[in-house]
Amino acid sequence: MSPMNKLPARRVAIVGANRIPFARSNTAYAELSNKTMLTDTLRGLVGKYGLAGELLGEVVGGAVMKHARDWNMLRECTLDSGLHPATPAFDIQQACGTGLEAAILVANKVALGQIEAGIACGVDTTSDVPVGVNPGLQRGLMKLNAARGRGDKLMAMLRLLKPSYLIPEIPANAEPRTGKSMGQHAQITAARYGISREAQDQLALASHVNLAQACDEGFFDDLVMPYHGLTRDNNLRTNSSLEQLAKLKPAFDRQNGTITAANSSPLTDGASAVLLASEEWAQKKGLPIMAYLVAGEVAAVDFIDEHEGLLMAPAYAIPRMLRKHDLALQDFDFYEIHEAFAAVVLCTLAAWESADFCRDRLGLEQPLGAIDRSRLNIKGSSIATGHPFAATGTRVVATLAKILEQAGSGRGLISICAAGGQGVTAILEK
Repeated sequence: MSPMNKLPARRVAIVGANRIPFARSNTAYAELSNKTMLTDTLRGLVGKYGLAGELLGEVVGGAVMKHARDWNMLRECTLDSGLHPATPAFDIQQACGTGLEAAILVANKVALGQIEAGIACGVDTTSDVPVGVNPGLQRGLMKLNAARGRGDKLMAMLRLLKPSYLIPEIPANAEPRTGKSMGQHAQITAARYGISREAQDQLALASHVNLAQACDEGFFDDLVMPYHGLTRDNNLRTNSSLEQLAKLKPAFDRQNGTITAANSSPLTDGASAVLLASEEWAQKKGLPIMAYLVAGEVAAVDFIDEHEGLLMAPAYAIPRMLRKHDLALQDFDFYEIHEAFAAVVLCTLAAWESADFCRDRLGLEQPLGAIDRSRLNIKGSSIATGHPFAATGTRVVATLAKILEQAGSGRGLISICAAGGQGVTAILEK
C-alpha cells in the first residue's frame, strides 16, 4: 500500500476556540437541543475568527445523548454555522472522549496535509435525552408500514393496541455489560486504591476555587460567549467549604461509599469547539497560534468483572504516549485530568505512583511517579465547570491552549476517561 501522504508531517496549530457556558441539567438550556447549542457555538466561532463563507477542510464532532433525528447532526449544524456550505462534516461518538478524539482526527488530517484547517467540537444535553418508544410498538409500527392491503393494515393496527406498548424506553445510566452505573464502577475503583473521602472533597473544592479565580481574572472572557442569560458556568460554587462537602451522603454506596454529588461532575448541558489549522493557514489569516497539538493516544481496558477500573484507561494511554515521545510524567508544566469523579483523578495518580501497578500492568521497571499537584487543573475542571459529555474534550483543549498561550511556552498533558473502559489523551505545547 502506498503511503497516505508523501510530505513530512506538519505542526498542528490550535488557532481559536469558543464555547457556551456550561449549565446544569434542566436549568438555563432545558428547552434547547444539541443541534441548537452546537450550531450557535459554531456560529460564535465563525464570527469570532472571521470565517463567514470560509471553506474549511472538515468539521468533526458529536454527541453522546442523541436523538435519531440528529443522524447527520454535524453536517446540519455546519450548514447553519456561516461556513461555506461546501465544508464537509461528520459525526463521531466515543463517550466522554468524543471532543478530544475529534480534535485528534482533525489534527491528523492537518498534519498529513490532507486539509489546511478544520473544527473539532462536541455537544451534549441531559435535559433533552432521547426517549424511545417501546420496542414492541416500534416493531409493530414497522409491520404496519410494510403491510399491504386494507386487511393486513387493519390487523397490524389492531396488534398495536397493547397497554404495555405505552411504556417508553428510557436511556439507561449503566454500562451495558455490567449493569453498573459509572459512579458505582468509580466507587469500586476508589475503594481498591484506598482513596479517602477527604482527599476527594479537597480536590472537588480546588476545582471550584480554581474556576472561580479564573472567571474573576477574566481568563474565560474570550473563550466563552454569553448564551441564554449565562455568562459563566452555572455549576460553579463560590461559597463551598470542606465542612459543607463533608455533610453530603455517599451517592453510590450508602454504607461505605466516598463518592458524593459534590465530588462528582454533574449532569450538564453545553457545547464547545476549537479551530485547528496548519501554521501557514493561520499566518495567511493573520490569526495568532495559541498552542500546538503534538500527540494523541487512545487506550481501552477490560473492565468486565472489575479486571480493571472502568475509568482507568488513561492510566495506560499516558505511559504509552510518553514512551513514544521520550517524555517523563514530570516533563509537563500543566496537567488537565478530567474530573468525571474526583476519585478517578486520584486513582489515576495513585496508579502512576504505584510500583506494583507500573510493573505488573505497564511493564515498567520504575513507577511513573508523582506530579506537582499545583499544576493540576489550575483553571478548574469538570466538577466545577460541568461535564456535557462530548463537549468536555474540546473544552479542555481550549483551556489548556490558552494556559500555554498566556505562559508563552511550555507543555501540557490531557487525560480524559470515557465509558466503555476507554481513555483519550493528548499533549499540547507552545
